[in-house]
Amino acid sequence: MTVGHTLPELAIEITPKLIVGGAIASRDYQNVHHDKDAAQALGSPDIFMNILTTNGLVGRYITDWAGQNARVQKIAIRLGAPNFPGDTMRLQGEVSAVDSAAGRVELSIRGVNRIGDHVTATAVVEFPHRAHK
Repeated sequence: MTVGHTLPELAIEITPKLIVGGAIASRDYQNVHHDKDAAQALGSPDIFMNILTTNGLVGRYITDWAGQNARVQKIAIRLGAPNFPGDTMRLQGEVSAVDSAAGRVELSIRGVNRIGDHVTATAVVEFPHRAHK
């Protein structure tokens, strides 16, 4: 693996079921994640995805690419534009640093929807079977 290696894009359809299910699964009962009227009363056009669902989707993106033997050491995310029902979030990433001796890479990740960047993230992934001792 080398710096600049591009990860395959993952397109995720943002549905009400995904938004509500993610909020419930993460025990986030904030009404803006399941009640359209409440979200609109606060100025949002619709319900929107919570941070924990976004973090889970970024984690899925990483592990789908890295495989079952890899270990995600760290994920740091920053939210931007909300994910609303009807959006498609396109996750894209690239290798931003490589530590061959430790069998570790750092990734830069973006999740983009029709409004802009929904999430930007960095992650550290370790590949124990690739470490040189």
